[in-house]
Amino acid sequence: MREHLGRTHAVVSKDHWPRARRREARQQRVVAELLAAGRSVVVDNTHPSPAERAPLVAAARAAGVPVRAVWLDTPRATCLARNDAREGRARVPPVGVYATLARLVPPSTDEGFDRVDVVRPGDTAHG
Repeated sequence: MREHLGRTHAVVSKDHWPRARRREARQQRVVAELLAAGRSVVVDNTHPSPAERAPLVAAARAAGVPVRAVWLDTPRATCLARNDAREGRARVPPVGVYATLARLVPPSTDEGFDRVDVVRPGDTAHG
């Protein structure tokens, strides 16, 4: 994510704080602070359900900025293969991958996003 948007956006990810307690609350606080400071922000985490995305949409709305979702529509087999290629703490236990996939609801403008872009493996143009 940093290589694509790092020059124009602050990239926030719970992965930046692997051992922190209350990572979700910390992420929300950091996003709100950056938006209040007038920064453009991209959140680089899996938020598979509308309920998990709602606080981020609300933070953008509270800051008066447009909110865009980018859904990386990746096939299950690709997700599992990429996870298998990870090492150490970066590898998610298979039950975690399957649990996340089971909660997956693609984002939509009905949730409050101004725009939803879908990116699939092999896409070469990203808007």
